[in-house]
Amino acid sequence: MGIALVTGGTSGIGATFARQLAAKGEDIVLVARDRERLEQMAHELRGMGREVEVLPADLSKRADVARVVKRLEDPQRPIDMLVNNAGFGMHSQLSDADSSGHDFAFEVMMRSVRELGAASARAMRARGRGRIINVSSTAGFVAMSSGYSAVKAWVTSFSEGLSNELHGTGVTVMALCPGWVHTEFHERAGISKGGIPGWLWLDADKLVRSALRDAERGTVISIPSVRYKLLMGVVRHLPRSAVRRISRAISSSRTVSSGSSTVTK
Repeated sequence: MGIALVTGGTSGIGATFARQLAAKGEDIVLVARDRERLEQMAHELRGMGREVEVLPADLSKRADVARVVKRLEDPQRPIDMLVNNAGFGMHSQLSDADSSGHDFAFEVMMRSVRELGAASARAMRARGRGRIINVSSTAGFVAMSSGYSAVKAWVTSFSEGLSNELHGTGVTVMALCPGWVHTEFHERAGISKGGIPGWLWLDADKLVRSALRDAERGTVISIPSVRYKLLMGVVRHLPRSAVRRISRAISSSRTVSSGSSTVTK
């Protein structure tokens, strides 16, 4: 089997990707900020009989991103799959005078996605094979005011463009666009889960299994579950004015104690 590199691989969707890829026989490179959590996750995966590298990196820091790029481009230990998963919830409003939250989001969820995706594309194209999965969100199809929608719309668009660039090379690119998923994402982001209907929640294990199937098929935009496929199909065909009204309603109903609107992942 090959080697998969997973960013944000110590929790949530990223950890689920790491476990399922290890179960399929892949060796894993784990990228995350917290060395202790990296070692804990690595110990778990090694217990499954896999080789695991840990690569501590803060993807908001360009020097750290450069180190991950170097690993992706290493011809002696080629990476067969990149899972660009690192991300977080956003509370910053688009009109905030303080742009630090948006700057942080840009570095982690846009610039690093571009840099790591591009490095993987170059290395994989030279070998004639490989898969890139960029974890986006159904939030990218709507218009939330936190900035998260704009970030994830970019991730999906970038993935489509890179997929076109690599068409026919043996390298595939997929944007994974889940809705609400049962992980620690919301707790870590300080987002209340109250008021979200139970039928909208996705199971992380089922989500990742579906994503890996779609990646094997060469799917470019993966929307897990029939219910979200139907919902996003409706959203895509609605007038944008209606999408904006729905987005305002969601933001109003998902306001947290700080007064910021929620995000989906």
